[in-house]
Amino acid sequence: MIKVVIVEDDLMVAAINKQYIQKIPGLDVVATFHNGKDAWEYLKNTEVQLLILDLYMPNISGLELLEKIREAKYETDVIMVTAANDVGSLDMALHLGILDYLVKPFKYERFSKAIDKYLLKNKMIKSGINFTQEDVDDLINLKEDGYAEKQMELSKGLQDKTLYLIRSYMRERKNEFLTSEEISAHTGLSKVTVRRYMNYFIESNEVISKVDYKTGGRPSIKYKIQ
Repeated sequence: MIKVVIVEDDLMVAAINKQYIQKIPGLDVVATFHNGKDAWEYLKNTEVQLLILDLYMPNISGLELLEKIREAKYETDVIMVTAANDVGSLDMALHLGILDYLVKPFKYERFSKAIDKYLLKNKMIKSGINFTQEDVDDLINLKEDGYAEKQMELSKGLQDKTLYLIRSYMRERKNEFLTSEEISAHTGLSKVTVRRYMNYFIESNEVISKVDYKTGGRPSIKYKIQ
């Protein structure tokens, strides 16, 4: 489980952010703090992967806490959630390496996109596999329905590694229509598994399909990545 800490002085906002995170499989809110000082004492002794951080807080501000985290070289990703919309605060937060900056009030969809960006970055780094330009573009830009796609993947019991394996092979041959047999032979996956993942890719508009009647026998379905 990915450990998440919320640092937010507004009790209601902290509770809402926690509810948002609890909707996402694989994330666990291990602590919530309402001032920067208590959060810093906790972070000094506990490894945390993701921090949801407000800017304006008692004792130690969000930016001061972020500076301490960077000076200590803790490998913690930070999503800033704040009412501060001045250029100076944004500029400083970006220089301190935040992953995203959400201005209150925001909708759940925007919050979920920030989490989706973190999950994608985490997956790319942990996979140990060389990334493509398309992977980087996905991380930086993120599709509007990125979080919905992630939820669809999880609800269908799909595996990130398998999705990545199939995508990588199809991107290598992005100008060709491929059969499930070809994809199976080059990925080592069973044809049944390939067809199940193709159905997902088609539903998410990532792949198009056509029926090839020129096989001399039973028609064959072919797939092409968009």
